[in-house]
Amino acid sequence: MLKKLLLAAGMASLAVGAVAEEKELLRIIGEDKQFVVQTKNGPFVITRTMTPCAKNKGWLQPLIPVPGVHPVTEIEMLHAMNDKDSMIVDMREPDDRIKGTIPNSYHIPYTLVAGRLDELGCAKNAGKWDCSKAKKVYAFCNGPVCPQSPTAITAMVRDGFPADRIYYYRGGMLDWDALGFPIVKDEF
Repeated sequence: MLKKLLLAAGMASLAVGAVAEEKELLRIIGEDKQFVVQTKNGPFVITRTMTPCAKNKGWLQPLIPVPGVHPVTEIEMLHAMNDKDSMIVDMREPDDRIKGTIPNSYHIPYTLVAGRLDELGCAKNAGKWDCSKAKKVYAFCNGPVCPQSPTAITAMVRDGFPADRIYYYRGGMLDWDALGFPIVKDEF
């Protein structure tokens, strides 16, 4: 009888531990928290949970947020740092930038960029933006699941900034940090 009680207590403990270890499901695409793949063995459900590497709860962003925008890697970001006609723009919230950013980047939060196109080479004429002399903008935020820079890019293009002058670093701070590149703090 004691053996049965100990076994039952152990099973209950395992069940409680399993519940405690259950992780919050994060968004994958839009609002969806799962993606079903049809395999030869039947449906396979793909989910996403927070891990030490995941770092944020956003959702997957497209590689090209707006037609005409150029996706870039770390190599293009490095070259942009020395290009006088380019600006690397950190489009994250100020609290994120304080924690660390890409060296030589300029800060315009994603919620403000459409109103600050003059800082990117545009001029306002008769209430509309003239972006014929726009700089090349290398936009980034927190990483592949961060909607901040894609939101800003959409607003920029909507307001007249040429999509072909925007270079989107989808990897953002997550990839930059994971690859061991330097990060500067408190840069404004």
